Amino acid sequence: MRLVAAALLTTMTAMPVAAAPTTDADRTAILADVAAAEPEMTRAALAIWGYAETGFHETRSSALLQAQLKAAGFTIETGVAGMPTAFIARFRNGAGPVIGMLAEFDALPGLAQAAVPRLSPIDGQAAGHACGHNLFGAASVAAAVAVRRWMVANHVAGELRVYGTPAEEGGSGKVFMVRAGSMNDVDAMLHWHPGDRNSASQGRTLANISGKFRFTGIAAHAAIAPDRGRSALDGVEAMDMMVNQMREHVPQETRIHYVITDGGKAPNVVPATAEVYYYIRHPDQRMVRAIFDRVSKAAEGAALGTGTTVRFEQVGGVFDLMPNDVLGRVMAANLNRVGGVAYSAADTAFAKAIGGGGPVDLAPDAIEPYSVDAPGMASTDVGDVSYVTPTVGMTAAAWVPGTAPHSWQAVAASGSSIGIKGAGVAARTLALTAADLFRAPETLAAARAELDRRRGPGFTYRALLGDQPPRLDYRASPPAR
Repeated sequence: MRLVAAALLTTMTAMPVAAAPTTDADRTAILADVAAAEPEMTRAALAIWGYAETGFHETRSSALLQAQLKAAGFTIETGVAGMPTAFIARFRNGAGPVIGMLAEFDALPGLAQAAVPRLSPIDGQAAGHACGHNLFGAASVAAAVAVRRWMVANHVAGELRVYGTPAEEGGSGKVFMVRAGSMNDVDAMLHWHPGDRNSASQGRTLANISGKFRFTGIAAHAAIAPDRGRSALDGVEAMDMMVNQMREHVPQETRIHYVITDGGKAPNVVPATAEVYYYIRHPDQRMVRAIFDRVSKAAEGAALGTGTTVRFEQVGGVFDLMPNDVLGRVMAANLNRVGGVAYSAADTAFAKAIGGGGPVDLAPDAIEPYSVDAPGMASTDVGDVSYVTPTVGMTAAAWVPGTAPHSWQAVAASGSSIGIKGAGVAARTLALTAADLFRAPETLAAARAELDRRRGPGFTYRALLGDQPPRLDYRASPPAR
Protein backbone atom coordinates (compact mmCIF):
# COMPACT_ATOMS: atom_id res chain seq x y z
CA MET A 1 0.00 0.00 0.00
CA ARG A 2 2.83 2.40 0.81
CA LEU A 3 4.39 1.70 -2.61
CA VAL A 4 1.06 2.33 -4.34
CA ALA A 5 0.50 5.52 -2.38
CA ALA A 6 4.04 6.70 -3.13
CA ALA A 7 3.58 5.95 -6.83
CA LEU A 8 0.24 7.77 -6.84
CA LEU A 9 1.76 10.78 -5.12
CA THR A 10 4.60 10.86 -7.65
CA THR A 11 2.13 10.68 -10.56
CA MET A 12 -0.02 13.45 -9.11
CA THR A 13 2.90 15.82 -8.60
CA ALA A 14 4.08 15.22 -12.18
CA MET A 15 0.67 15.95 -13.69
CA PRO A 16 -0.50 19.46 -14.59
CA VAL A 17 -2.46 20.95 -11.73
CA ALA A 18 -4.70 23.94 -11.24
CA ALA A 19 -2.75 26.86 -9.80
CA ALA A 20 -3.33 30.12 -8.00
CA PRO A 21 -4.18 33.31 -9.95
CA THR A 22 -1.50 34.70 -12.23
CA THR A 23 1.31 36.36 -10.32
CA ASP A 24 3.80 39.08 -11.24
CA ALA A 25 6.41 36.36 -11.61
CA ASP A 26 4.12 34.54 -14.08
CA ARG A 27 3.67 37.70 -16.11
CA THR A 28 7.39 38.39 -16.17
CA ALA A 29 8.07 34.86 -17.42
CA ILE A 30 5.32 35.04 -20.05
CA LEU A 31 6.51 38.39 -21.39
CA ALA A 32 10.04 36.99 -21.59
CA ASP A 33 8.73 34.03 -23.57
CA VAL A 34 6.87 36.37 -25.95
CA ALA A 35 10.05 38.39 -26.40
CA ALA A 36 11.89 35.17 -27.25
CA ALA A 37 9.21 34.33 -29.86
CA GLU A 38 9.15 37.80 -31.45
CA PRO A 39 12.08 37.33 -33.88
CA GLU A 40 10.26 34.35 -35.39
CA MET A 41 7.01 36.36 -35.35
CA THR A 42 8.73 39.14 -37.29
CA ARG A 43 10.07 36.75 -39.91
CA ALA A 44 6.65 35.14 -40.33
CA ALA A 45 4.77 38.45 -40.51
CA LEU A 46 7.07 39.86 -43.18
CA ALA A 47 7.12 36.61 -45.17
CA ILE A 48 3.31 36.43 -45.20
CA TRP A 49 3.19 40.14 -46.11
CA GLY A 50 5.31 39.27 -49.15
CA TYR A 51 3.24 36.21 -50.08
CA ALA A 52 0.04 38.33 -50.13
CA GLU A 53 -2.25 35.34 -50.76
CA THR A 54 -5.99 35.89 -51.07
CA GLY A 55 -8.78 33.93 -49.40
CA PHE A 56 -8.73 30.11 -49.62
CA HIS A 57 -5.41 30.33 -51.50
CA GLU A 58 -3.10 31.12 -48.55
CA THR A 59 -1.05 27.95 -49.07
CA ARG A 60 2.39 29.25 -48.10
CA SER A 61 1.07 31.54 -45.35
CA SER A 62 -0.86 28.76 -43.63
CA ALA A 63 2.02 26.28 -44.00
CA LEU A 64 4.47 28.74 -42.43
CA LEU A 65 2.35 29.25 -39.32
CA GLN A 66 1.67 25.53 -39.05
CA ALA A 67 5.40 24.80 -39.19
CA GLN A 68 6.11 27.25 -36.38
CA LEU A 69 3.44 25.71 -34.17
CA LYS A 70 4.52 22.15 -34.92
CA ALA A 71 8.13 23.02 -34.06
CA ALA A 72 6.89 24.49 -30.76
CA GLY A 73 5.15 21.23 -29.77
CA PHE A 74 1.59 21.63 -31.07
CA THR A 75 -0.22 18.88 -32.97
CA ILE A 76 -1.74 20.09 -36.23
CA GLU A 77 -5.06 19.20 -37.85
CA THR A 78 -5.25 20.44 -41.43
CA GLY A 79 -8.02 20.87 -44.00
CA VAL A 80 -10.57 21.74 -41.32
CA ALA A 81 -14.21 22.12 -42.45
CA GLY A 82 -13.32 21.35 -46.05
CA MET A 83 -10.86 24.24 -46.40
CA PRO A 84 -7.31 23.19 -47.38
CA THR A 85 -5.64 26.20 -45.70
CA ALA A 86 -7.64 25.99 -42.45
CA PHE A 87 -5.98 24.32 -39.47
CA ILE A 88 -6.27 23.74 -35.73
CA ALA A 89 -3.09 23.52 -33.65
CA ARG A 90 -3.51 21.90 -30.23
CA PHE A 91 -1.44 21.58 -27.08
CA ARG A 92 -3.04 19.61 -24.27
CA ASN A 93 -1.51 19.62 -20.80
CA GLY A 94 -4.02 17.55 -18.89
CA ALA A 95 -7.67 18.16 -18.12
CA GLY A 96 -8.64 21.80 -17.80
CA PRO A 97 -10.03 24.81 -19.65
CA VAL A 98 -9.83 25.05 -23.44
CA ILE A 99 -8.55 28.45 -24.57
CA GLY A 100 -8.44 29.29 -28.27
CA MET A 101 -6.72 31.97 -30.33
CA LEU A 102 -7.72 33.00 -33.85
CA ALA A 103 -5.11 33.52 -36.56
CA GLU A 104 -5.88 35.13 -39.94
CA PHE A 105 -3.51 35.37 -42.90
CA ASP A 106 -5.39 36.33 -46.10
CA ALA A 107 -4.66 39.43 -48.18
CA LEU A 108 -6.87 41.77 -50.20
CA PRO A 109 -6.88 41.93 -54.02
CA GLY A 110 -5.69 44.97 -55.89
CA LEU A 111 -3.70 46.59 -53.07
CA ALA A 112 -0.08 45.64 -53.71
CA GLN A 113 2.02 48.37 -52.08
CA ALA A 114 5.66 48.63 -51.03
CA ALA A 115 6.47 49.18 -47.34
CA VAL A 116 7.27 52.85 -47.92
CA PRO A 117 5.39 56.00 -46.84
CA ARG A 118 4.26 57.00 -50.33
CA LEU A 119 1.93 55.43 -52.88
CA SER A 120 4.13 52.81 -54.53
CA PRO A 121 2.30 49.84 -56.14
CA ILE A 122 4.26 46.63 -56.66
CA ASP A 123 4.28 45.70 -60.33
CA GLY A 124 3.10 42.21 -61.06
CA GLN A 125 1.60 41.62 -57.61
CA ALA A 126 -2.16 41.23 -57.44
CA ALA A 127 -2.84 41.63 -53.71
CA GLY A 128 -1.63 43.25 -50.51
CA HIS A 129 -2.16 43.06 -46.76
CA ALA A 130 -4.38 46.12 -46.45
CA CYS A 131 -6.03 44.69 -43.33
CA GLY A 132 -2.82 43.52 -41.68
CA HIS A 133 -3.68 39.84 -41.46
CA ASN A 134 0.00 39.01 -41.91
CA LEU A 135 0.48 40.57 -38.47
CA PHE A 136 -2.69 39.01 -37.04
CA GLY A 137 -1.66 35.40 -37.69
CA ALA A 138 1.99 35.84 -36.75
CA ALA A 139 1.24 37.56 -33.42
CA SER A 140 -1.38 34.98 -32.40
CA VAL A 141 1.11 32.18 -33.05
CA ALA A 142 3.84 33.98 -31.05
CA ALA A 143 1.43 34.40 -28.13
CA ALA A 144 0.45 30.74 -28.25
CA VAL A 145 4.08 29.56 -28.33
CA ALA A 146 4.84 31.67 -25.24
CA VAL A 147 1.77 30.43 -23.36
CA ARG A 148 2.64 26.81 -24.11
CA ARG A 149 6.11 27.29 -22.64
CA TRP A 150 4.60 28.81 -19.52
CA MET A 151 2.05 26.01 -19.17
CA VAL A 152 4.76 23.35 -19.33
CA ALA A 153 7.08 25.16 -16.93
CA ASN A 154 4.31 25.71 -14.36
CA HIS A 155 2.29 22.48 -14.83
CA VAL A 156 -0.79 24.49 -15.83
CA ALA A 157 -3.67 22.20 -16.82
CA GLY A 158 -5.74 22.77 -19.92
CA GLU A 159 -5.71 22.82 -23.69
CA LEU A 160 -4.43 25.67 -25.84
CA ARG A 161 -5.55 25.92 -29.47
CA VAL A 162 -4.72 28.12 -32.43
CA TYR A 163 -7.35 28.27 -35.16
CA GLY A 164 -5.85 29.08 -38.55
CA THR A 165 -8.79 30.73 -40.30
CA PRO A 166 -8.68 31.48 -44.05
CA ALA A 167 -10.66 33.89 -46.21
CA GLU A 168 -11.90 36.41 -43.66
CA GLU A 169 -12.08 38.99 -46.44
CA GLY A 170 -15.46 38.07 -47.87
CA GLY A 171 -15.08 34.28 -47.82
CA SER A 172 -16.53 33.77 -44.31
CA GLY A 173 -13.92 31.11 -43.50
CA LYS A 174 -14.64 30.98 -39.76
CA VAL A 175 -18.32 30.33 -40.43
CA PHE A 176 -17.52 26.90 -41.89
CA MET A 177 -15.38 26.03 -38.86
CA VAL A 178 -18.13 27.12 -36.48
CA ARG A 179 -20.75 25.27 -38.49
CA ALA A 180 -18.61 22.10 -38.31
CA GLY A 181 -18.62 22.32 -34.50
CA SER A 182 -14.86 22.74 -34.13
CA MET A 183 -15.25 25.49 -31.52
CA ASN A 184 -18.12 24.13 -29.45
CA ASP A 185 -15.93 23.00 -26.53
CA VAL A 186 -13.82 26.18 -26.32
CA ASP A 187 -14.19 28.03 -23.01
CA ALA A 188 -12.86 31.35 -24.34
CA MET A 189 -11.67 32.52 -27.76
CA LEU A 190 -9.11 35.32 -28.10
CA HIS A 191 -8.41 37.44 -31.17
CA TRP A 192 -6.98 40.78 -32.18
CA HIS A 193 -6.78 43.02 -35.22
CA PRO A 194 -4.34 45.62 -36.51
CA GLY A 195 -5.63 49.16 -36.27
CA ASP A 196 -4.52 52.74 -35.74
CA ARG A 197 -5.00 52.64 -31.95
CA ASN A 198 -4.64 50.39 -28.92
CA SER A 199 -7.97 49.33 -27.47
CA ALA A 200 -9.57 46.39 -25.67
CA SER A 201 -13.08 47.83 -25.89
CA GLN A 202 -15.67 45.21 -26.78
CA GLY A 203 -17.77 46.71 -29.55
CA ARG A 204 -20.36 45.30 -31.89
CA THR A 205 -20.33 44.74 -35.65
CA LEU A 206 -23.01 44.28 -38.29
CA ALA A 207 -24.35 40.95 -39.43
CA ASN A 208 -24.11 40.65 -43.20
CA ILE A 209 -25.54 38.62 -46.05
CA SER A 210 -23.87 39.20 -49.40
CA GLY A 211 -24.38 37.76 -52.83
CA LYS A 212 -25.08 38.24 -56.52
CA PHE A 213 -28.47 38.49 -58.22
CA ARG A 214 -28.13 37.28 -61.80
CA PHE A 215 -30.89 38.19 -64.26
CA THR A 216 -31.42 36.39 -67.56
CA GLY A 217 -33.42 37.85 -70.43
CA ILE A 218 -33.49 37.60 -74.23
CA ALA A 219 -30.97 39.31 -76.50
CA ALA A 220 -32.17 41.30 -79.51
CA HIS A 221 -31.16 44.29 -81.62
CA ALA A 222 -32.10 47.30 -79.53
CA ALA A 223 -33.27 49.33 -82.56
CA ILE A 224 -34.47 46.81 -85.16
CA ALA A 225 -36.23 44.32 -82.88
CA PRO A 226 -36.50 45.70 -79.33
CA ASP A 227 -39.90 44.03 -78.91
CA ARG A 228 -38.24 40.64 -79.19
CA GLY A 229 -35.81 41.37 -76.39
CA ARG A 230 -36.19 41.14 -72.66
CA SER A 231 -33.55 43.21 -70.90
CA ALA A 232 -31.73 41.61 -68.00
CA LEU A 233 -30.36 45.06 -67.20
CA ASP A 234 -33.95 46.31 -66.85
CA GLY A 235 -34.41 43.59 -64.25
CA VAL A 236 -31.35 44.79 -62.32
CA GLU A 237 -32.40 48.44 -62.49
CA ALA A 238 -35.99 47.67 -61.47
CA MET A 239 -34.69 45.68 -58.51
CA ASP A 240 -32.33 48.48 -57.48
CA MET A 241 -35.16 51.04 -57.70
CA MET A 242 -37.43 48.96 -55.45
CA VAL A 243 -34.67 48.34 -52.92
CA ASN A 244 -33.84 52.03 -52.83
CA GLN A 245 -37.50 52.81 -52.10
CA MET A 246 -37.41 50.16 -49.38
CA ARG A 247 -34.68 52.04 -47.50
CA GLU A 248 -37.35 54.30 -45.99
CA HIS A 249 -39.07 51.28 -44.50
CA VAL A 250 -36.27 49.35 -42.82
CA PRO A 251 -34.77 49.89 -39.34
CA GLN A 252 -32.49 52.91 -39.09
CA GLU A 253 -29.34 50.86 -38.45
CA THR A 254 -29.71 48.91 -41.71
CA ARG A 255 -27.06 49.24 -44.41
CA ILE A 256 -27.77 48.10 -47.97
CA HIS A 257 -25.23 48.67 -50.73
CA TYR A 258 -24.73 47.26 -54.21
CA VAL A 259 -22.71 47.49 -57.39
CA ILE A 260 -23.74 46.45 -60.89
CA THR A 261 -21.06 43.96 -61.89
CA ASP A 262 -22.50 43.18 -65.34
CA GLY A 263 -24.76 45.55 -67.24
CA GLY A 264 -24.36 44.30 -70.79
CA LYS A 265 -21.70 44.76 -73.43
CA ALA A 266 -23.08 47.15 -76.05
CA PRO A 267 -25.92 49.73 -76.06
CA ASN A 268 -27.43 48.40 -79.30
CA VAL A 269 -27.90 44.91 -77.86
CA VAL A 270 -30.67 44.16 -75.39
CA PRO A 271 -28.66 42.54 -72.56
CA ALA A 272 -29.44 38.87 -72.12
CA THR A 273 -27.55 38.73 -68.82
CA ALA A 274 -26.91 41.22 -66.04
CA GLU A 275 -25.70 40.97 -62.45
CA VAL A 276 -25.87 43.08 -59.31
CA TYR A 277 -23.84 42.37 -56.14
CA TYR A 278 -25.56 43.22 -52.82
CA TYR A 279 -24.59 43.54 -49.15
CA ILE A 280 -27.38 43.62 -46.55
CA ARG A 281 -26.28 44.53 -43.03
CA HIS A 282 -27.86 45.09 -39.63
CA PRO A 283 -26.68 44.82 -36.00
CA ASP A 284 -28.89 41.74 -35.46
CA GLN A 285 -28.50 38.61 -37.58
CA ARG A 286 -32.22 37.87 -37.23
CA MET A 287 -33.11 41.20 -38.81
CA VAL A 288 -30.59 40.64 -41.60
CA ARG A 289 -32.45 37.46 -42.54
CA ALA A 290 -35.76 39.33 -42.64
CA ILE A 291 -34.41 42.24 -44.71
CA PHE A 292 -32.68 39.88 -47.10
CA ASP A 293 -36.01 38.12 -47.70
CA ARG A 294 -37.52 41.47 -48.70
CA VAL A 295 -34.62 42.24 -51.03
CA SER A 296 -35.08 38.81 -52.62
CA LYS A 297 -38.77 39.51 -53.19
CA ALA A 298 -37.83 42.78 -54.88
CA ALA A 299 -35.60 40.77 -57.22
CA GLU A 300 -38.43 38.35 -57.97
CA GLY A 301 -40.82 41.21 -58.63
CA ALA A 302 -38.32 42.92 -60.91
CA ALA A 303 -37.90 39.73 -62.91
CA LEU A 304 -41.66 39.28 -63.20
CA GLY A 305 -42.18 42.87 -64.32
CA THR A 306 -39.43 42.79 -66.95
CA GLY A 307 -40.07 39.36 -68.38
CA THR A 308 -36.76 38.00 -67.14
CA THR A 309 -35.67 35.38 -64.63
CA VAL A 310 -33.38 35.78 -61.64
CA ARG A 311 -31.28 33.52 -59.44
CA PHE A 312 -29.21 34.33 -56.37
CA GLU A 313 -25.69 33.14 -55.54
CA GLN A 314 -24.73 33.77 -51.94
CA VAL A 315 -21.13 34.86 -51.41
CA GLY A 316 -20.97 35.51 -47.67
CA GLY A 317 -22.98 35.50 -44.49
CA VAL A 318 -21.75 36.44 -41.02
CA PHE A 319 -23.30 37.12 -37.63
CA ASP A 320 -22.93 40.33 -35.69
CA LEU A 321 -20.16 40.33 -33.08
CA MET A 322 -21.33 39.46 -29.55
CA PRO A 323 -19.28 41.44 -26.97
CA ASN A 324 -18.24 39.83 -23.70
CA ASP A 325 -17.65 42.32 -20.91
CA VAL A 326 -16.32 39.72 -18.46
CA LEU A 327 -13.49 38.76 -20.79
CA GLY A 328 -13.08 42.31 -22.06
CA ARG A 329 -12.12 43.60 -18.64
CA VAL A 330 -9.45 40.91 -18.31
CA MET A 331 -7.98 41.82 -21.68
CA ALA A 332 -8.18 45.56 -20.97
CA ALA A 333 -6.22 45.14 -17.74
CA ASN A 334 -3.51 43.27 -19.61
CA LEU A 335 -3.34 45.76 -22.47
CA ASN A 336 -2.79 48.50 -19.90
CA ARG A 337 0.00 46.41 -18.34
CA VAL A 338 1.66 45.96 -21.72
CA GLY A 339 1.26 49.55 -22.91
CA GLY A 340 1.18 50.91 -26.43
CA VAL A 341 3.61 51.21 -29.32
CA ALA A 342 6.85 53.16 -28.89
CA TYR A 343 8.09 54.81 -32.09
CA SER A 344 11.75 55.13 -32.98
CA ALA A 345 13.00 58.20 -34.83
CA ALA A 346 12.66 56.26 -38.09
CA ASP A 347 9.08 55.25 -37.21
CA THR A 348 8.20 58.87 -36.47
CA ALA A 349 9.60 59.98 -39.82
CA PHE A 350 7.62 57.20 -41.56
CA ALA A 351 4.45 58.24 -39.72
CA LYS A 352 4.83 61.90 -40.64
CA ALA A 353 5.49 61.09 -44.28
CA ILE A 354 2.60 58.66 -44.67
CA GLY A 355 0.13 60.71 -42.64
CA GLY A 356 0.74 64.07 -44.28
CA GLY A 357 1.61 65.78 -41.01
CA GLY A 358 1.49 62.93 -38.56
CA PRO A 359 -1.18 61.65 -36.16
CA VAL A 360 -4.46 63.47 -35.95
CA ASP A 361 -5.73 63.22 -32.37
CA LEU A 362 -4.30 59.80 -31.51
CA ALA A 363 -0.97 58.58 -30.19
CA PRO A 364 0.49 55.11 -30.81
CA ASP A 365 1.52 54.74 -27.16
CA ALA A 366 -1.92 55.64 -25.77
CA ILE A 367 -4.50 53.09 -24.57
CA GLU A 368 -8.11 53.93 -25.38
CA PRO A 369 -10.53 53.98 -22.42
CA TYR A 370 -12.39 50.71 -22.05
CA SER A 371 -16.03 50.46 -23.13
CA VAL A 372 -18.48 47.76 -24.12
CA ASP A 373 -21.32 47.48 -26.65
CA ALA A 374 -20.29 50.45 -28.81
CA PRO A 375 -21.86 50.05 -32.27
CA GLY A 376 -19.59 49.33 -35.22
CA MET A 377 -20.32 49.46 -38.93
CA ALA A 378 -17.96 46.74 -40.23
CA SER A 379 -18.68 43.01 -40.52
CA THR A 380 -16.48 40.03 -39.65
CA ASP A 381 -16.78 36.26 -39.48
CA VAL A 382 -15.56 36.45 -35.87
CA GLY A 383 -19.22 37.25 -35.22
CA ASP A 384 -20.21 33.61 -35.73
CA VAL A 385 -17.46 32.51 -33.32
CA SER A 386 -18.77 34.90 -30.67
CA TYR A 387 -22.21 33.25 -30.75
CA VAL A 388 -20.91 29.78 -29.89
CA THR A 389 -18.15 30.54 -27.37
CA PRO A 390 -17.27 33.57 -25.20
CA THR A 391 -15.03 35.72 -27.40
CA VAL A 392 -12.79 38.69 -26.67
CA GLY A 393 -10.68 40.86 -28.96
CA MET A 394 -8.51 43.95 -29.11
CA THR A 395 -6.81 46.25 -31.58
CA ALA A 396 -3.18 47.33 -31.53
CA ALA A 397 -1.63 50.38 -33.20
CA ALA A 398 0.03 48.50 -36.04
CA TRP A 399 -0.76 51.37 -38.41
CA VAL A 400 -0.03 55.08 -38.22
CA PRO A 401 -2.79 56.87 -36.28
CA GLY A 402 -5.45 58.07 -38.70
CA THR A 403 -4.88 55.23 -41.19
CA ALA A 404 -8.01 53.76 -42.77
CA PRO A 405 -8.34 49.99 -43.13
CA HIS A 406 -8.15 48.63 -46.68
CA SER A 407 -5.84 51.44 -47.83
CA TRP A 408 -2.34 51.50 -49.31
CA GLN A 409 -1.19 53.17 -46.09
CA ALA A 410 -2.35 50.10 -44.14
CA VAL A 411 -0.42 47.81 -46.50
CA ALA A 412 2.75 49.87 -46.10
CA ALA A 413 2.56 49.97 -42.31
CA SER A 414 1.76 46.25 -42.09
CA GLY A 415 5.11 45.54 -43.73
CA SER A 416 7.07 48.01 -41.62
CA SER A 417 8.60 48.14 -38.13
CA ILE A 418 5.48 50.02 -36.98
CA GLY A 419 3.34 47.01 -37.89
CA ILE A 420 5.75 44.62 -36.17
CA LYS A 421 5.66 46.69 -32.97
CA GLY A 422 1.86 46.68 -32.99
CA ALA A 423 1.89 42.92 -33.43
CA GLY A 424 4.20 42.67 -30.42
CA VAL A 425 1.73 44.59 -28.28
CA ALA A 426 -1.01 42.19 -29.36
CA ALA A 427 1.10 39.07 -28.76
CA ARG A 428 1.98 40.13 -25.23
CA THR A 429 -1.62 41.07 -24.39
CA LEU A 430 -3.07 37.84 -25.80
CA ALA A 431 -0.52 35.74 -23.92
CA LEU A 432 -1.18 37.42 -20.56
CA THR A 433 -4.94 37.16 -21.06
CA ALA A 434 -4.78 33.46 -21.92
CA ALA A 435 -2.67 32.80 -18.82
CA ASP A 436 -5.16 34.64 -16.62
CA LEU A 437 -8.05 32.60 -18.04
CA PHE A 438 -6.33 29.25 -17.58
CA ARG A 439 -6.12 30.07 -13.88
CA ALA A 440 -9.57 31.62 -13.45
CA PRO A 441 -12.37 29.04 -13.85
CA GLU A 442 -14.79 31.41 -12.16
CA THR A 443 -14.10 34.06 -14.83
CA LEU A 444 -14.71 31.53 -17.59
CA ALA A 445 -18.00 30.51 -15.96
CA ALA A 446 -19.07 34.15 -15.69
CA ALA A 447 -18.15 34.74 -19.34
CA ARG A 448 -20.24 31.74 -20.42
CA ALA A 449 -23.16 33.00 -18.33
CA GLU A 450 -22.90 36.40 -20.01
CA LEU A 451 -22.94 34.78 -23.46
CA ASP A 452 -26.01 32.73 -22.55
CA ARG A 453 -27.78 35.84 -21.28
CA ARG A 454 -26.94 37.90 -24.36
CA ARG A 455 -28.00 35.16 -26.80
CA GLY A 456 -31.30 34.68 -25.02
CA PRO A 457 -33.18 31.50 -24.12
CA GLY A 458 -33.51 28.75 -26.69
CA PHE A 459 -30.76 30.01 -29.01
CA THR A 460 -29.59 27.54 -31.64
CA TYR A 461 -26.81 28.46 -34.02
CA ARG A 462 -27.87 28.43 -37.67
CA ALA A 463 -25.34 29.87 -40.10
CA LEU A 464 -26.45 32.67 -42.41
CA LEU A 465 -24.56 30.76 -45.11
CA GLY A 466 -26.93 27.84 -44.75
CA ASP A 467 -25.38 24.54 -45.76
CA GLN A 468 -23.41 25.72 -48.79
CA PRO A 469 -19.80 24.46 -48.94
CA PRO A 470 -16.75 26.76 -48.95
CA ARG A 471 -16.27 28.44 -52.32
CA LEU A 472 -12.69 27.31 -52.83
CA ASP A 473 -12.55 28.97 -56.25
CA TYR A 474 -13.22 32.27 -54.50
CA ARG A 475 -10.74 34.98 -55.50
CA ALA A 476 -11.58 37.59 -52.89
CA SER A 477 -14.51 39.44 -54.39
CA PRO A 478 -15.14 42.82 -52.75
CA PRO A 479 -14.56 42.11 -49.04
CA ALA A 480 -17.29 41.84 -46.43
CA ARG A 481 -16.04 44.60 -44.19
